Amino acid sequence: MTNGCRAYDRGEGGFTLIEVVMVVAIIGILAAMAIPQYSRFVCTAKQSEARLALEDLGRAQEIYYAEASRYADTLEALHYVPALLSRYTPSIIEASSSAFTLEAVGSINGRIDAWQVDEKGVWTNTQ
Repeated sequence: MTNGCRAYDRGEGGFTLIEVVMVVAIIGILAAMAIPQYSRFVCTAKQSEARLALEDLGRAQEIYYAEASRYADTLEALHYVPALLSRYTPSIIEASSSAFTLEAVGSINGRIDAWQVDEKGVWTNTQ
């Protein structure tokens, strides 16, 4: 007489607890190695937003210089409108008849990140 339960048959396929624990451990080790790489990739991608904003602002400065023979000292003079959803806020730090310095300040993972570029195209991470 059977009670509806099948008896354990050693010939049936399946995984032992040791095998499952080993697979979970290997996945954990691989994840521990991949997460720092992923974090660096995300940070670099976010910083490219600052670079694009400053390159755009720099082009606007060069156009203004071609028309006025000097660099603009305000964003309003350039008619520059920053992107709405940007992580970085661009600004003009310094401008004269021969030089300018632009800056983009933002936040990445709770830490302040600031980039500057001048008329020669020299980039500096100031934070």
